[in-house]
Amino acid sequence: MEKDWIKIFDTNSPFEAELIKGMLLENGVNAVLLNRQDSSYLQALPGRAEIYVHVSQEAQALELINEGRSTTKQ
Repeated sequence: MEKDWIKIFDTNSPFEAELIKGMLLENGVNAVLLNRQDSSYLQALPGRAEIYVHVSQEAQALELINEGRSTTKQ
């Protein structure tokens, strides 16, 4: 990964990570998803899915994620 990228989100749910990445991209935040699942255990164990953004977009990304979470709780 290039310099100055920071992990802003991780989860055991690759589906949730894909949704959040898509939301970030739709809002102009360049996001990268890394699936840390070991291919030897694809069926048995969920892996970690991590989302990274450039540090210059960290605040915007975190705000969008927080807004999305508060919207889904209502």
